[in-house]
Amino acid sequence: MPNIKSAIKRVSVSEKKTAVNKMYKSNLRTAVKKTYTAIETSADDSAELVKDAQVRIDKAAGKGYMHKNAAARQKSRMAKAYNKASKA
Repeated sequence: MPNIKSAIKRVSVSEKKTAVNKMYKSNLRTAVKKTYTAIETSADDSAELVKDAQVRIDKAAGKGYMHKNAAARQKSRMAKAYNKASKA
């Protein structure tokens, strides 16, 4: 544990930010997993889930929770999987 007042505050702030980031990333991963599950099972609401997941990915990239290229890659792969499942 640091002794300097500003270092103590940085530790506290860092822990709070880590908790928020972890929660946000977890929610994003859950949405993506639900979407892929819906795509694989050809669920009726898979189109809505794809849109919702893509919006969440865009927001995560905009807020800096993930890199913009990683977000674009995830969205592209999700759209590709959805289109492939829709045709079959």
